[in-house]
Amino acid sequence: MQHKSANIVAFVILLIAIICGCWFALSQNNQNQQVVTKKITYKNVPTFFFHGWGSSYHAEEDMVNAIRNAKVTDNVIRINVTKNQKVIFHGHLKKNAKNPIIEVNFDDNKLNAYRGNYADGYKDLGAKYVKAAIIAVNEKYHYKNINIVAHSMGNLETAYYFEQYPNLQKKYPVDHFISIAGHYDGIIGENDSQNRLKLNAKTGKPNIIQPEYRGLLPLRQTFPRNTRVLNIFGNLEDGTNSDGDVSNNSAKSLKYLVAGRAKSYRNLMIKGKNAQHSKLHNNQEVNKAIINFLW
Repeated sequence: MQHKSANIVAFVILLIAIICGCWFALSQNNQNQQVVTKKITYKNVPTFFFHGWGSSYHAEEDMVNAIRNAKVTDNVIRINVTKNQKVIFHGHLKKNAKNPIIEVNFDDNKLNAYRGNYADGYKDLGAKYVKAAIIAVNEKYHYKNINIVAHSMGNLETAYYFEQYPNLQKKYPVDHFISIAGHYDGIIGENDSQNRLKLNAKTGKPNIIQPEYRGLLPLRQTFPRNTRVLNIFGNLEDGTNSDGDVSNNSAKSLKYLVAGRAKSYRNLMIKGKNAQHSKLHNNQEVNKAIINFLW
């Protein structure tokens, strides 16, 4: 009798485990489909995704998959930008694609020629790589406007694209720019430290001007006026006021550069352990914010 009762208990436990496992798997599969909180607008405007230092287009895939699974886009391709600024296409964009997405992969993902002097690297090669990607896609498909989503170093390369090529903003207008974990005025452990950087409460101007930030100051006069900006950054809530690599104030220093000219500007702080620098491009809250802001 005791043996039979034990078998029944074991069976019940197993059944509960199976049900819980199925529920968890289902919730994980549906996770990215639950990020939409408003009606989606469908336009034939491409969105470029630019990755960070030492990374690749794989860092963009979770965000892109969330968008695709939420039925926001029906066309995703990848392009590869070589060290010689040649652009190789993987896939084809349909003529009337809805919210098409371009995952961009940079071969020179560490700006190796500028190690130790990244400020010049962002300004020179970084901006040229972004330029090459945008021009190649637009010359092939003739879009009227574009969007940009960038993570980490991709933000500095994009910011210097804005700074270096103001005339291209008229030819290829950027409707929306989403900056994720942008280290505009320093990186913790390199040229910044925890809670060191301070911002003017009124203007947002930082009390310390790093070389990479100094080179972006011309944006205060040249940043395109029709571009809406969403600045996303992480706070681990561990006392560092950072995502572990980038202080909140380094990310928020973007405001001083662009807010006086951008069509709109908004900060979004993501909190908790999933707000770590490299987890921000694999974060449900970030995916939701991207969809709501762009479409």
